[in-house]
Amino acid sequence: MKIKGMRWWIVVLVFLAAVLNYVDRQTLSALAPTIQKDLGLDDRDYANILNIFLIAYTLAYLVSGKLVDRIGTRKSTLLFVVWWSMSNIATAWAQGMRSMSAIRFSLGLGEAGIWPAASKIVSEWFPSRERALAIGFYTMGATIGATIAPYIVIPLATYDFAGNMPWVNSLFGHGTGWRMAFLITGFLGFIWVIPWLILYRKPQESKFITQEERELIEDGIVESPETTEKAWSWGKVLSFKPLWLLLIGRLLTDPVWYFYQFWFAKYLNTDRAVAQADLTITWVVYAAAGVGSLAGGWFSGLLIKRGMSPVKARLFVMFGCACLTPLSPLIASVSGLPLTMVFTSIAVFASLSWLINISALIVDVSPKHSLGTIFSVVAAGSTIGGIIMNMIVAAMVSGPSSKPAGFLDIGFQKLLGPLLEMVSGQGYGPWFVAMAFLHPIALLFIWLGGISRTAKPTIAHS
Repeated sequence: MKIKGMRWWIVVLVFLAAVLNYVDRQTLSALAPTIQKDLGLDDRDYANILNIFLIAYTLAYLVSGKLVDRIGTRKSTLLFVVWWSMSNIATAWAQGMRSMSAIRFSLGLGEAGIWPAASKIVSEWFPSRERALAIGFYTMGATIGATIAPYIVIPLATYDFAGNMPWVNSLFGHGTGWRMAFLITGFLGFIWVIPWLILYRKPQESKFITQEERELIEDGIVESPETTEKAWSWGKVLSFKPLWLLLIGRLLTDPVWYFYQFWFAKYLNTDRAVAQADLTITWVVYAAAGVGSLAGGWFSGLLIKRGMSPVKARLFVMFGCACLTPLSPLIASVSGLPLTMVFTSIAVFASLSWLINISALIVDVSPKHSLGTIFSVVAAGSTIGGIIMNMIVAAMVSGPSSKPAGFLDIGFQKLLGPLLEMVSGQGYGPWFVAMAFLHPIALLFIWLGGISRTAKPTIAHS
């Protein structure tokens, strides 16, 4: 049986995997006030748990991209989804800081791999002019996952299991609601595995793809004969100049998106007096992120269709995004929640449009045989930036800690001690100011670094 538009069905599966990825990730953020109270965690503990997740995420990026290149997209994606789903289920049995940290570390090891795998899936199934739109579509899955997570997990966390389902309450006891939230959301990953195993193969191996679509995928911009090379060694990967330009670019700018994932709900709760039950209002932010994902990919694709080179098209859209992010300080300074949400939506829209295009740049400039590895190293810069952001924001909102310093606190105190002391106890305001400058600085760095001069050779076909 042939399926028309098979490449879009493939990206729908990747989109659904991204939804699950972010539902599982955001369950902790959405339920943070309840979980912190139940497990006796302060904001520094919360930041350390986030950072342990991101440390695992960084390590997994470095390994997962190479794994994708070695065993292929089908097997590697299956492995990643099963791993993180099992880890999310295990969170239901967390009892404190140590167990929660260990489980989130395991979650990070699984969740990171989907992104280098997704980028390679796009390179296998889409012509150059459609890649940014495809990336935008599956990235929108992440924003939708973040949007719906509170609607799924907050009702579960507040449900009266003791009165209505005492047998379930007897399994978990204290905190049954939030524990069931992790159990149920984790189980969804195993449902996703079924269509993935049935449908996914490379275009050359798929029995569902039409000949016309196979020719379309191979049309457009064809890579040079370098695609016949073997995957690069680590030495050659690390000497690839675009890798460092894009790594620094993501290190500087991805912390903005991480902040809205991990801290914005807490900001609304503490600084804007939004009750946990009302934090579903964050759907507005994630909807803006989803629109930004699609719009950024669509617009750069439109520019390519009109004759602009892929790299220049991405940079043009990124310039527009860098002109919008300086509105970030208004989020904290305006009065009234509606205006706060308006300016937040603008900032998040720009941030995700940027993220889609910098991700597409990686695909544009990297040889296909080593794309997974290059993407994963660049993405590791993203998580390093997120870790630094978590430590800075935790210092801003918590001030000096009364608890003994953990190993993460000691390590970051040595690296960032003066900066952390300077911002300690200042609240969220300085971070909103900092976010105004990150994208413009990153764009200047990428442009001056000559990213447009390092693009891989391509042969255009009419």
